[in-house]
This record gives sequence, structure tokens and C-alpha cells, in this order.
Amino acid sequence: MIIRSPHPEIAVPDIALTPYILRHAERLAAKPALIDGLSGRTLTYGEFARAIRSTAAGLSDRGFSAGDVFAIYAPNCIEYAIAFHAVSWLGGVTTTVNPAYTADELEHQLKDSGASRLLTTPELMAKAEPAAHGAGISEIYVVGEAEGAIPFSDVSKSDGDLPAAIVDTAKYTVALLYSSGTTGLPKGVMLTHQNLVANIEQTAAVGVYGEDDVALCLLPIFHSFGLQVLLNVGLAAGATLVLLPRFEIESFLAAVEQYGVTYTALVPPIVLILSAHEAVDRYDVSRLQRITCGAAPLSAAVSRACANRLGCAVEQGYGLTETAPVTHVTIPGRNVEGKIGPLAPNTEAKIVDLVSGESLGANSPGELWVRGPQVMKGYHKRPEATAAMIDGDGWLHTGDIACVDDEGSFAIVDRLKELIKYKGYQVAPAELEAVLLTHPSVADAAVIPSPDLETGEIPKAFVVVRNPVTAEELMAFVADRVAPHKKVRRVEFIDRIPKSPTGKILRRVLVEQERLALATTI
Repeated sequence: MIIRSPHPEIAVPDIALTPYILRHAERLAAKPALIDGLSGRTLTYGEFARAIRSTAAGLSDRGFSAGDVFAIYAPNCIEYAIAFHAVSWLGGVTTTVNPAYTADELEHQLKDSGASRLLTTPELMAKAEPAAHGAGISEIYVVGEAEGAIPFSDVSKSDGDLPAAIVDTAKYTVALLYSSGTTGLPKGVMLTHQNLVANIEQTAAVGVYGEDDVALCLLPIFHSFGLQVLLNVGLAAGATLVLLPRFEIESFLAAVEQYGVTYTALVPPIVLILSAHEAVDRYDVSRLQRITCGAAPLSAAVSRACANRLGCAVEQGYGLTETAPVTHVTIPGRNVEGKIGPLAPNTEAKIVDLVSGESLGANSPGELWVRGPQVMKGYHKRPEATAAMIDGDGWLHTGDIACVDDEGSFAIVDRLKELIKYKGYQVAPAELEAVLLTHPSVADAAVIPSPDLETGEIPKAFVVVRNPVTAEELMAFVADRVAPHKKVRRVEFIDRIPKSPTGKILRRVLVEQERLALATTI
């Protein structure tokens, strides 16, 4: 049974991403488009459009052209938006990098993506410079000033005004975001102009937010959730976006009050904090109307507690980096706690039995498959991984176990995929296992998600040792080699890692043991 969206079909315009984003810029020239939530620095839509064109001209003058790859390794800032859309304007590709990445992790992504330029900040130069050197990056740009880098403001000083590149919207990749898919190490997700424009239109058609809104962009722009649901959807709608580089409860609440924020998108750990933190009582958050929560499951209890505390709607959505990212979105005013809502316009789904492969009907759990114009072009340089994720009929196999009710509203009930979702960030067990196996005292290792109230899940390692070693030593060893969100936070020593006859780690066995062990302690 194919499940279809309850929304009417929409026409997806055949237009490149940035001209599409800027189609209201002249009409809204004097309206604030981007505000730095800490400093108050503001760019109007007119200034933003001019900055994109002048930066594109400056990059072109320096030899950057269509098809080239530009990496951004920075927290949320106004320059992030300018750089992304200047590259898009030229027909280039932006690969976004988690600013918490180590130099080695950054270098890996730079090499894999084929990036030739890198934008970063002074605070990250100590990691960016050696990574860029190792990856053969031709130029490093920096927001502000730093030794060894070209000030990004110098690139934006060009007097040129290049027309937007002519691109095949269905074929040209505009964003190369890294995701682990269902398993393994991070892979580059190739999202085309058509993917992003389609998903903006799909989200906008449901009325998530619009021109009259002030949206707080706290979620990192390097992630598809922040890039699309906040930055691009907001700009395309003509909303005002307030950017924050990181979550701190006081600065978050101060920005909501100062700028009259009406909408934001968050991840479950932040929703949990807002539901109970005493600082909420010191700020006026009365203009905040709606919060969309995604990237990881949100319990009905936490959703209800946050909604009551802030006096606003807290709704869920669902998607993947591979779907640009939205496939399900709650209709405003029709929130069902614990549900991710119905399908977005122009999107189809199946619930597939895990054993027989047959399509199931309502109220029967199975793997969620989705199909629509937002589904990625594929994984960068990984055709086998692409074929494993998207079948010959265009169905993307999400790896999540879902259930749909009689009204067409979905709920995620479990996950086939082996990814760990720590505060909404994806952590690949295979990557941590590879690090652990380099320790001289480790004979074998497996990493699984361990449930955690505050973060959703944390990486837990099961370790077989060859020499005496403590859990603390192993956790410190891993922490020195990975980004903070990837740290192993629990270790259990065991005699043998369960594996299949072909040598595949049976993580499901360990997950079930972990759930049983936790249940007996409650």
C-alpha cells in the first residue's frame, strides 16, 4: 500500500536555489533578513542580495567556478549564509563541516569532498590550517582576521555583479552534506538545486512560518535541519532570521525576548531544558508561537511540558539529510503529541514488513520508505551505498521503523539503522570502533546507542581487552581523537563481541541486552 500526502500536489519551480531564495529581495530590500543574535549586526534583504553577488564576483575573480567545492567550517554567522549562496550563485558546491570536528576529521571531509577553498573563523584556525594543508586547499578565508588566512571581507569587496550561473537544477549538486546514512562512516549526500527548492516549497505549503515571522536560527547551518528548515525556508519566505552560534540558555532566551522571536526549530535536548529551566521565568517569551522539533524522537511528556512552560505549540517533523531533509511535517494547529505528522506535499511512503518485504496498512509497524522530489541525487563517489539506500523504483529506505494511523499521521517507533543520535547529531558506531581498536589494550570493540534522558542517546562501548585498561582511560583515548559529540561516554568490558558468521557485529543483540539491563534498574 502506497501512502500519499494529504496535501494537494504543488508545482516545483525549475529555478536555481539562490535566485529562488532572492526572488523577494527587491520588494523586501529594507527589511531585516539576517541578524546576529549576539551583536545585533543586521543585513537587510537588499544588503544580503548585494553581498551574495559581490562575493560571487570576488570568488570568480579568484578562480572559483561552477562545479568547484567550497567548504565552510564555522558556527552560525551572517557570513555563512553569504558564502553558501555566493557559491550557489556561481553553480558551485558547498560542503558544510561540523565546527566541532578535529583537524583529522576536517581533513578527511575536505579530501573526500574535493574542496578547493575553506571558510572558517579565527577560533578554528588552529585546526583548520593543518587540515587545509593536508587536503591541498588552495585558499583559506576567515571571518575577521587570522594569520595564514585571507579576510572573507576582502573577497566580498568585488565591484563585479555576475549573473547567476545557468544550471540543470535536477543534476547540479549545490550542497554536499555529510551523513552516515543507515550505517558506516560519514558519506557525502549530494543535494541538487531541485532537491532544496522542492523541499522549501513542500515545507512552505504546509504553512510552517512566513514573511511576518521572526525565526531564531540556533540549529547549526552545517546540518540539513538548520540549513533548510531555518535558513533557506526562512529566507525564501521573507522572514527575519536571528542567528546564534551555539545554545546557551540565557542568550537564547534573551534573543527570543529582544527580537520578538515567533518561531524556531530545536532538537529534543533543548526542548527538555526549556521545559524545566528556571531562567525561562526571567524573560518575556510571549511572542514565541511555535517550535518545530526534529533530528531525534521527542516524547509526548516533554513536548507537553515545554508547550505549557512557554505557552506555545511544540510540534514534530521528520526527515533525513538524504531527503533535504523534510518528509513529514505537522500541520499547524493539528499537533498530535508523539507523532511526526503526515507526509509533506508531493511525498509518498510505504510501511514495509521487516521479514516479508510486503507493504503494510495502518497501525502496523514496519520500515519506513519514502519517495519524492526531495530525495537526494546520491552519495558522493559511493554508487553502491546509493543503490543500497535508494531502490530502482526511487524508494529511499530510511532504516526507521514507523507506524501510520488511520488519519495518515506517522510515528517513529524504533530504528533499524545503527546510528547513535546524541543531541540530534549523528554518531557512527563504526567510526568509534575503529578508534578504539587502535588502542594497544583493546582486542575487539562494539559501540551502540545507550538511552539517556538528557541527550537522547550516548555512545556506549563494549570492549574486549588484551591488556588491563580502565574505562576512564579508554574514554579519554577516544575523546582526544574525535569531536565532543562523538565521545564514548560509557564502557562495559565483556568477553566476546557477538558477531554473525560473516563477522558482522550483531549490535542489535547488544542493544537488546542494554535495554534489558536498564529496565531492571528502574
